[in-house]
Formats: sequence, structure tokens, C-alpha cells
Amino acid sequence: MIHSTAIIDPQAQIDADVEIGAYSIIEGAVTIGSGCVVGPHVVISGPTTIGRNNRFFQFGSIGAEPQDKKYAGEPTTLVIGDNNTFRENVTLNRGTVQDRGETRIGNDNWIMAGVHIAHDCVVGNHVIFANASALAGHVVVNDWAILGGYTLVHQFCNIGAHSFCGMGSVINQDVPDFVTVSGNLAGPRGLNLEGLKRRGFDRDQINLVKKAYRALYRTGYRLEEAIHEIDAINDERDTLGHLLAFLKQSSRGIVR
Repeated sequence: MIHSTAIIDPQAQIDADVEIGAYSIIEGAVTIGSGCVVGPHVVISGPTTIGRNNRFFQFGSIGAEPQDKKYAGEPTTLVIGDNNTFRENVTLNRGTVQDRGETRIGNDNWIMAGVHIAHDCVVGNHVIFANASALAGHVVVNDWAILGGYTLVHQFCNIGAHSFCGMGSVINQDVPDFVTVSGNLAGPRGLNLEGLKRRGFDRDQINLVKKAYRALYRTGYRLEEAIHEIDAINDERDTLGHLLAFLKQSSRGIVR
């Protein structure tokens, strides 16, 4: 299952059924779980922990040192969950001690060619990054978000759950849950209604999300006023609960 030209560090802990392709390098304290497939010419550097059933296509750089001039060799980490796909030329960097010391990727994500995820980022579950999208350091991307090709996200931004960022978006503020944005600089373009329908949101929930969008973008409310309105209309299922928490903790302000 491991090609004869692959180079494996003695520190690495690799499950017996992992496949590793030609000329790939596993260096340092790397753990790779069952069912993973590492293609040819991939470099995985530790400390990195990789869960089950992940697939890494050729020429990826996984777990390299952060691109941060303050980094001084501290033992920071990259943690990857289960069932993720990383296409060609993906780069994932470890964390820094100035933040959480860890870059974390969740489960069931689809990461297309040329994507860069920088130090101290947190990516949730069921996320799609199209080709050449890039996260600067300290970015959080919540579950079910989609980044279109060539989307760029500024440091410390927060991308909300079920949001959609159009191709070529330049994002320098937080993108709330459910919202579609695009442009340079990105602005709100409506709601990701098709995504909500696909994920099982019913008519009442979608109508509630529309009311929340109106409070944020159509009434002229200040953010504090919009939060108060959204809190007042939230239902017993807490459909807007994550959105409310997102808005209350936003430090960069939201795309408006």
C-alpha cells in the first residue's frame, strides 16, 4: 500500500490500510487514520493528525510551517477530521502560538485544486472550497459554507453557516449565516435559498431566514437593532440561534 519511492519518517503512525503514492514524503510526527489515500508527490509534515477516509491528490503540501514571520519553530499542529477530499496543489499550514496553536479541518469537506488554508484557521463540516480560494490566518468557516473559485478571505474573518461566496469575492468582514455575497469588496446579494432547501429547511424556517435578512439589510437598522429584531422573531426550533450568536460575537463587523 506504500509505494517503494515514498519516504516515511520513523515517527509517523500510519494505519495499515493507508495508501501512499510514489515520491510522497511523510515527515515528523504525523498520524494518518484508516482508509486514507495519499497520492503521488504529496508532502505531509508534522505535528499533523489526520482522521479516517481522507484523500490527498498530487502535489499537496499538508501541515507545513505557518507563513508567519513570528513563527520560531514552536510545535504547533494541524488536525484534520474524516472523509475530506483535498485536490491538487492544496496547501494547509499548521497553527501559531499567537493564536490557538492549531489549524483544524472538520469532516466531509470538499477542497478543490489550489486552495490555501493558512495558520490557525478553523473549517467546519460539509464545506466546499472551489479552485484557488484562499483563507488568510485566523479565519473561521462554519458548516455548509461554500467559497466560489478565487475567493479571498482576510485575516480574522468569520464565514457563516450555509453562506455562499460568489466567484472572485474579496471578503474583509464577516459573512452572516445564510447570506450570499460577491464582489470586490464583497457585498450582500441575497440568501442561499437553494442551499437551504437542499439541506432540509422547511418553508416556515426559510420565511424566518428571509425576515432576518430583511432586518439586517433592508430596514436601515444598526446592527444592534437588527440583532434585537432577529432575537424577537426566532422560533422554538432556534432556527436563528446560530445566526444570533454569530452576529453578537462579530469583531470585524459584517458584510453590509
